[in-house]
Amino acid sequence: MNEERSPLFARKEYDELSVFEPEALVREARRQKDLAEKSAPDICVLDPDGDIADHLVSEGVAEEDPTWPGYHTSMYRFPLGGEEVGLIPHAVGASFAVLVVEQLAAVGCEYVVSVTSAGQVTDAGETPYFVLIDRALRDEGTSHHYAPPERYAEPSEELIDVVEEECGDVEPTVHRGGSWTTDAPFRETDSAIEHARSEGVLAVEMEASALYALAEVRDIDVVCFAHVTNEMGRAEEDFEKGQDWGSKDALKMVDAARRAFRRGPTIRIAR
Repeated sequence: MNEERSPLFARKEYDELSVFEPEALVREARRQKDLAEKSAPDICVLDPDGDIADHLVSEGVAEEDPTWPGYHTSMYRFPLGGEEVGLIPHAVGASFAVLVVEQLAAVGCEYVVSVTSAGQVTDAGETPYFVLIDRALRDEGTSHHYAPPERYAEPSEELIDVVEEECGDVEPTVHRGGSWTTDAPFRETDSAIEHARSEGVLAVEMEASALYALAEVRDIDVVCFAHVTNEMGRAEEDFEKGQDWGSKDALKMVDAARRAFRRGPTIRIAR
């Protein structure tokens, strides 16, 4: 029935290659902008709010990469744990995040860590805190172009287990659990929230399910954190992230995920 009523679920040949490929976009961006060819760092961070980037740039720690072949974004590079990490701010929403990660994979990135702001669905304590997302409800369109329409997109459980271990001693609190990914934040109705809550979902955000679906079909690993900062505007003084707009705490999540990734090839997704 859905195939007859909506093109979102129709004619998705998942094994068929796309005519438009990220390598072509990278090639033409380099040509038009006369950019030198340079690989992305192995590990890159998506920073939808831009707070991590603002903090690192203001501290003189991050520098913009003039060779990044993206039409819509900038990349910054900064040191973390003795290695160079890439950072792309302001890629908000599933389709934009996937556009960026496709390009990152095309220029050599192997691992993406996303830290996005999120709303509280199930009360897990006083905000702000973080959720290490181990499943994401696919209430957006982008993931359905990458994977058949199951309810959830899930990352490598083995990788998430190791990231959770690395987050064990990190402050603030990190909860492991599910998220609800939506591409319509101002349609978070009472009934939709209650439905997500009934499935044990902890937070609502805008990127994770698409990123996890992408990771299943591309040679790249992805870990998503939700920085739960608000009750969707229903409380006074909502959307507070903490000191430095939560950037230092977010970097703790990134570093924990980086350490997990470096613990060895045994945690890599087998493809």
